[in-house]
Amino acid sequence: MKKTILFLALLIQGGQMLMAQETEVLDLEKAVQIGLEKNYDVKIAINNAALAEIEKKIGFGTFFLPVVNALYTHNYSKEDVEQQFATNPEPNQILGAKSDTENFTIAGIYGFNPESIVSIRRLGKLAEISELDAKIAIENTVAGISSAYYRLVLELQRNDVLQKTLELSKSRLDIAQARYELGGAGKRDFLTAQVDYNTDLSLTVSQEQIIQNARINLNELLAITPDREFMVKDTILIQEHLLLEDLLENAYTNNKLFLVTQRLENVAFLQLKEFQAQRLPSINLTGNYINNTFNSEAGFLLQNQRQGYNYGVNVNLNLFSGFTLNRRIQGAKVQKQNAEHALQQYEIQLNSDIYRAYNTYINNKNLLEIERKNYQVALESADIALERFRLGIANYLEFRDAQVNLLTAENRLITSIFNIKEQEIELMRLSGKIYFQDSYEEYNPSN
Repeated sequence: MKKTILFLALLIQGGQMLMAQETEVLDLEKAVQIGLEKNYDVKIAINNAALAEIEKKIGFGTFFLPVVNALYTHNYSKEDVEQQFATNPEPNQILGAKSDTENFTIAGIYGFNPESIVSIRRLGKLAEISELDAKIAIENTVAGISSAYYRLVLELQRNDVLQKTLELSKSRLDIAQARYELGGAGKRDFLTAQVDYNTDLSLTVSQEQIIQNARINLNELLAITPDREFMVKDTILIQEHLLLEDLLENAYTNNKLFLVTQRLENVAFLQLKEFQAQRLPSINLTGNYINNTFNSEAGFLLQNQRQGYNYGVNVNLNLFSGFTLNRRIQGAKVQKQNAEHALQQYEIQLNSDIYRAYNTYINNKNLLEIERKNYQVALESADIALERFRLGIANYLEFRDAQVNLLTAENRLITSIFNIKEQEIELMRLSGKIYFQDSYEEYNPSN
């Protein structure tokens, strides 16, 4: 029986090791790569950018290339004809007279409107906006994946902390049970230790659910099935110290939403110029090639054939349109002012967002060293309390207090590290520089 149990234990352990080997290791760079390949928001944004580029090319063809159409028609008829001529009083009757008409025409027209030049520039700006929108979607996806990835790392670290706390509670429970069975302590201490152990066990079970939800959130951003699991690194990497001046400078040249707002101001300006250009005359050049053949069995004209070219030019000038154009120009001026105000407002918002995120970033960096020292003190205090409890010098309340302090200190430490990373990601996104850097400083609570 014992051999069977040992065999099953080894089999289960081997299966777990095999599953661990088969579980794919996922680092942040690979997660971002998967997300950019599979995330549907990114795909939609890229498709929209491609559509805007197509619209730009269509506009160029519409405004600057001629339109050429070819038309071919061939009609047949068979009719009974009765004709009365002035030179012959007798009517002329033709039964089943046949006739056919064949016509082939090539018509070309080239129109030049002064607003066409402005229109193609406006379409170019709209294409740039769509491209920037695609980049915004990519950056937001990278930021979201990074945040979700480190959130999962954080919850796994919290689970490690809870497991350590559970081990301490188990040690305390074993000591209290041994003392109770040997008569060295009352049953109350043993029951209290049991309650505390069950409380810590409940926290670890709840933490498992939090970890699973964090995995699902990450998988959702990666556009993969919720049940797919990855092994992630158990540390959070912090970049070297960020400088506010660099972040602000980068934001004005690389923040995609700021660049979009600038382009929208340009579009409003070009829309105004486009309406104003409609007051100028437009020119249309036309040319046609005609080949027309007519055959008939009735009448004096039995056949008529025409072949040749015709061409011309016309100039169109809008003299009055019921003040419609004036109203459009006035509306475009208001839209231009609104676009200027929107750019100024977003510039203020961008500066405020960077300052807020940077203040939080600096505050968390200052707190980090405090939390690291506090964790070392709490760790040493917990070790002393456990040893004193083993020797019977300290009571269970002193030990539990040191245990809770250690749990709180370690949680605050890893949360502080995660908060720094969150603000770091946000600052990189706001400055338009969300990418992987080679230089990192690694923080691990166990160090």
